[in-house]
Amino acid sequence: MIKYRPEKDMDHDAIFETNQLAFPEDNEARLVDMLRDSESYVNGLSIVAEKDGEVVGHILFTKLIIESQKDDFVALSLAPLAVKPNFQRQGIGSGLIKEGIKNCKSLGYKTIVVVGHPEYYPRFGFSSAREKGLELPFPAPDEAFMVYEIVPGYLDNIQGMVKLAPEFDEFI
Repeated sequence: MIKYRPEKDMDHDAIFETNQLAFPEDNEARLVDMLRDSESYVNGLSIVAEKDGEVVGHILFTKLIIESQKDDFVALSLAPLAVKPNFQRQGIGSGLIKEGIKNCKSLGYKTIVVVGHPEYYPRFGFSSAREKGLELPFPAPDEAFMVYEIVPGYLDNIQGMVKLAPEFDEFI
């Protein structure tokens, strides 16, 4: 059985390893460590999937800013999502996303942005961010740049530039 819970200090090495194994390079693993020490980090939004006491998956949501002509709005970025290769295609990533959205909602956040696989995230309710009036300061395919409105209609009157935590700059 898979247990989902917020990360603890003792999980840091296991989270690093999970991200290292899930991706071809260690960029995501290093990014998680950098974000954990940043102002964008939100307690409770770094979530692990645990099976028999072993961390087998991880998801991280961090604060970002949507800069609009009227005002700036706080939202969340989903990055990265990692599942150890031996545990992939078992619903663990889906479970992490669902648990993460639930935690984001309980903390009062209204929207989540992701740049990810266009055939994966829509099943959770993510849709085109550009169609909602959002832009990125770096190139990304339209179909990969997506948003999830925790509060439906939240972005109806918000258009602007998504500014990720500066820690992402090294990896973009």
